[in-house]
Amino acid sequence: MTAQDEALEVWIDQDLCTGDGICAQYAPEVFELDIDGLAYVKSADDELLQDKGATTPVPLPLLNDVRDSAKECPGDCIHVRRVADRVEVYGPDAE
Repeated sequence: MTAQDEALEVWIDQDLCTGDGICAQYAPEVFELDIDGLAYVKSADDELLQDKGATTPVPLPLLNDVRDSAKECPGDCIHVRRVADRVEVYGPDAE
């Protein structure tokens, strides 16, 4: 497998977000709470992505932080999946 095959993206289901902010504590480069109290992912240039189902690439150096965010999230709303086949690797739908 190449690095391209292993590229990951993350998205948040705001309908399940409890607004605890654990994700933003673990990986503030990837997650941020908005004024509505819910968490959103950020683009590589630090822009808040508020569209439903918006995804952002997971930077390899932050993979552990993003994974821990998904594991610790009380709302079970953080989904990390492979870009190539869209299979969830961390989060509530992970196999």
